[in-house]
Parts: sequence; structure tokens; C-alpha cells
Amino acid sequence: MIKSLLVANRGEIACRIFRTCRALGIATVAVYSDADAGALHVREADTAVRLPGAAPADTYLRGDLVVAAALAAGADAVHPGYGFLSENAEFAAAVQDAGLRWIGPPVKAIELMASKTRAKELMAAAGVPLLAPVDPAAATAEDLPLLLKAAAGGGGRGMRIVRELVDLPGELTAAGAEALSAFGDGEVFAEPYVERGRHVEVQVMADEHDGVWALGTRDCSLQRRHQKVIEEAPAPGLPDELRDRLHEAAVAAARAVGYRGAGTVEFLVAPDGRPYFLEMNTRLQVEHPVTEEVFGLDLVALQLRIAEGEPLPAAEPPSPSGHAVEARLYAEDPARDWQPQTGALLSLDVPGVLDVRGAPEVPGVRLDTGYTGGDTIGVHYDPMIAKVIARAPTRAEAARLLAHALERARIHGPVTNRDLLVRSLRHPDFVAGRLDTGFYDRHLPELTRAPDAAATRLAATAAAVAEAARNATSTTRGGFTRFGAWRNLPSQPQLRRYRSEPDGGEHEITYRPTREGLSVGTDGIRVVSAGRARVTLEHDGVTRHFDVSPADGTVYVDTASGAYTFTALPRFTDPADRTEPGSLLAPMPGTVVRLADGLAEGAAVVAGQPLIWLEAMKMEHRILAPASGTLTALHAAPGLQVEVGALLAVVTESADPAEEHA
Repeated sequence: MIKSLLVANRGEIACRIFRTCRALGIATVAVYSDADAGALHVREADTAVRLPGAAPADTYLRGDLVVAAALAAGADAVHPGYGFLSENAEFAAAVQDAGLRWIGPPVKAIELMASKTRAKELMAAAGVPLLAPVDPAAATAEDLPLLLKAAAGGGGRGMRIVRELVDLPGELTAAGAEALSAFGDGEVFAEPYVERGRHVEVQVMADEHDGVWALGTRDCSLQRRHQKVIEEAPAPGLPDELRDRLHEAAVAAARAVGYRGAGTVEFLVAPDGRPYFLEMNTRLQVEHPVTEEVFGLDLVALQLRIAEGEPLPAAEPPSPSGHAVEARLYAEDPARDWQPQTGALLSLDVPGVLDVRGAPEVPGVRLDTGYTGGDTIGVHYDPMIAKVIARAPTRAEAARLLAHALERARIHGPVTNRDLLVRSLRHPDFVAGRLDTGFYDRHLPELTRAPDAAATRLAATAAAVAEAARNATSTTRGGFTRFGAWRNLPSQPQLRRYRSEPDGGEHEITYRPTREGLSVGTDGIRVVSAGRARVTLEHDGVTRHFDVSPADGTVYVDTASGAYTFTALPRFTDPADRTEPGSLLAPMPGTVVRLADGLAEGAAVVAGQPLIWLEAMKMEHRILAPASGTLTALHAAPGLQVEVGALLAVVTESADPAEEHA
């Protein structure tokens, strides 16, 4: 039996696996980069081994260092988690060659599924439905739109949609370059792009005794940049016949490669209901909790028992019950092209979190995370902070519970996608089960609109009142504030100015002490109570409570119906205010991965032309020319690490021809 397990991963998934190990009496070993020295997964492990460096290529992707760490710590098994080396056949072989137990499928199964092109050939032979591949060199207008995909990896890396033939060569080059950077293999293939298709997948679990379970379906259609945002189980609205067909195809795929352990078979379901095989992920998926919640299972525990040689508990899987929905909480700004965010996570508190797995019929909220308040979100890794999962007897109840938990969560620090998640869960299309991979393409503007102006001003008022309370002379026993002795002279109004983040709206709030307490200069608002951390306001006859938390010039205001972030003004000048027109600034910390072909000082550029590619937190971001003109300065170079606001290049706009001849 396994006595000590090393998790060859970090963050949330390492913490998740450790939780099961503790329940089973298995000692835990973490590995960590220098950037993760104080991370939660390191703090939770019984033993931790340093991997010198910070970049993934120097640390978590160094299989030789990970195997050496396992041996040095006395581990007898290795779990790869997801991402990094989890689908690397060479690493799996190295683990076993070192005499360690591999918590994953056979090396041969990983090899067969590692290349999507080879996997599709294998699945075709097994009778699994496929989209016909398209040779990019022979593609015609009738083949459009096309989807370009990296053969050696997933997660949206190296993926492009091509709608015009003229764009195909450039997109092939870009996709290949990104695939090479992410996976060390630049092979890219093309297949028809199915408009408004659904991403539906089947969880499989197989043992070495010829047992294979199909553990229901998951819908993962809500995606940004081909990466999942909201997942649920079971996939809603599938006819029984289609569901059975997907289960059968998934089992056939597992048997075709002699699979063992946890895996996921992904399908694209076209609007006409026809399913097509996408790929098989030979690992545990990020979204595995929704399957656990509806089946009452611990999939990690099953992985460990199967690796120890045990059979699945029964010939057939247990019956599912209820519904579960998962939301990925990212440190990113959806309104600004999903830009990843970094910095100190001051608070992460989700209300109502329980861990009562094994009773799917009991409503509950689950939090899987690799962070706690006080941790720092850095630039080297994925921007996911946590997964918040809700389960309930019905889909509607699970979505309502999840939206409620997210809305009331205290998340102080970098900008997150929390508001987008809440609005997504309440969007009419989501509520009705009208799901497809184009959801955010169609609905992003309405899902990222600025908060209601009146509600934001009310929250800013609460921030000003709490600040006044902190500056006041004394506090009552109940925690509320006396604003000094009343004088028979009118006091001057006090002014506080705030900028709401991230939308940038400015709010001026005035207040002054009165005989009755504190009066604010906004009609219809009455201060009911003023505490240093909690304020109660009445607005047009409705009383609301506000929890106010200041931190280094930023003020976080949490309410029962949402959260607000303000910067107390004046604040630091924006980098863009200090630079000449046409300056291209790094929108986030990251690494320059490539430049446009032939880009050099003196080159002519066209407005909107991609000039510089910046990689941050596993995502590529294009820096575009702000105008047509000449590149008069170039400071960026491949491999250069930059901070937010760093000057990358300068484009001098061409003079208007009409002005030249005036």
C-alpha cells in the first residue's frame, strides 16, 4: 500500500490531493519553486522539496528534479495532478523506472492519446464519431470556418479560429509558435469549426481487472479563450439516447487504449445533436469536483486504490443524484480582454462552505483552492484562485446557491471575474440551459457592464462614513462612533473622493457631524449606524448593511448583493499619463515571447497590427499598433521579462495626407 505520496504539482490540485491523503492516512510530499516557497500547498504538506527557480520550465516541468525529490523525501508514489507533467509519457516512465508507483494510466495509453492526431486515428478505428480533418494546405472557402489546434496539448494553447482563407497562413504560424512554446511541439492540425457547439465530456474510471465506469456527463461549454469557466454535471438537456451514446463511446475509447485510472473523454455536440470526439485527457480534470458531488465519490481516493491494484468497488457505478455547478474564480479582468491580475490576496472567504461529500442530496458549497488570505498571486502560473462548487437536488437550485455564495464572498486583492460568474449563472440563456462555446462571444458586453451607478455611490458613501468613524474621537461600547462633542456652530462639510475599480468612475462624498450623528450630502441617504468596519445606511426607506475594509489606499465594501472596490484619491499617476503618444506599455507583468516578423525601428506599421506577443500566467496577449505610422522605438525582445507599465515600443502616427497637402 502507498505510505507516502509526492504530488508533482502546485496550488489547488496539490491541496486537493493532500486532503484525500490525510483522510486515507498517507503522508504527503510537496515540491515547490522559489516563487511558491510560502504557498498553501507547501504549508499543508508533511514534507516539501525545493525546485530551484521560478519559471515552470525550470521547476515543475523538470521531471528529473521531481523524481529526485520523491526519492529524497522517501515517497513511494507520485501523483501528477493536472497540467505540467500530468500527460507526459516520459515522466510517467521515469517515475516507474525509479521504483515509484505512478498514479495515472499506463505509459502506452498516455503515448497513444498524447497526440490528438494519432488519438483521432485510434478512435476512428474504435468506432468513435469524429470530425473529418482538413489539410490546411488544401483548404478552400467551403471548408471554413476552421479550428486550428495544437496536436500535443490542450487548455486553449495553440488554438485559433480561422474564418477567412487569407488569414490561414498567419494563424497557422501563430498557433504553431504558441504550441511550441507551451508544449515543446509545434505540430498543429485543422478541423471544421462547429458554430454554437457544446463541449460535453464523460468521466471514466478504469481498473486493471477489466472494469470501466462511465461516470456521467459534464457540460463545459462556457469558455473564454477556449478555457473553461463554468462546468456542471450532469450536462443539461441531453436526450437519453445521446447520453447513452456518449457513455458507450467513452468506454470504447478507454478500452481501446487499455486505460487505467481516471480519464476524461471530450466531445463536441453539434446543434443538430451529433457528437464528435475531441480528445481524451489522460489525467484528472480541473472540473472533477462536479462529478464527485453528484456521485458521492472521491475520485482521488479511487485513483489511489486502483494504483494499488484494487478493482472498482462494483461492476456498475453508483447512481447519480442531484446537480452540481462549478465556477472557476480567476484573478483576471474580463472587461479588459481577460487580462490576468497579480498582487496580494488580502482576503478569500466564501460563506456556507461545507465538505459533506457522500451525501449528494444535501445542498452545499465546496471550495477547492491553493490560496488563503495573505498569499500573493504571482506572474508565473495560472491565474485561477479557486474553484467554487455548489450542489443541490436540481440544476436551478445549484446555480442559485453558487451565485449566492460568490456574490457574498469576501475577495479582497486583485481584480477577479467574480461579477462575471454571478451574472453568467443568472443569465437567461444559462438558466434555460442554452449553452454553447460562443456564450461569452455573444454576451460579454452585458456581463461586464459597470455596476449600477446608484448602488456604487451608496457603497462609496459607506466607505466615506467608515473612514469618518475611524478618524472620530471615540467609539461606543457597541463599536459605533461618537463624532465629538456637539458645538453650536455648524461644522464644515468633509469631502472624500473615491475611484471605483476597475471601471474608473469617480465619486465625491461629503459629510459632516450633526447633533444626531453624521449627515451625508446625498439626498435620500441617512446614516443609521457608523462603525469603523460596518456601516448601515437607509436609502429611500430601505436599510442596507456594508462591511468596509481599507488596505493601503484601497477600500473594499462588501454587501449582501455584491462587492465594490474603491481607490481613495488622489492615487498614483497611471503609467500612460507619463508617456508620449503612441507608447505601447505592458498591460501586465510577463515575458515577451515573440515579435512580428521583420519588426525593427523604422518599420511601417498599420493600426491594429499585432506587434508584440506577451505571455503572462499561461496566456498569450497581443500588443497592437495604436495607429498607422512608423515604429520609432523598440525596447521589447523575445525572452525579456517586463513589469506592468513597462515601455515596449513607440509608434509615431503618420501625418494625415490631407494635412500634408493643405
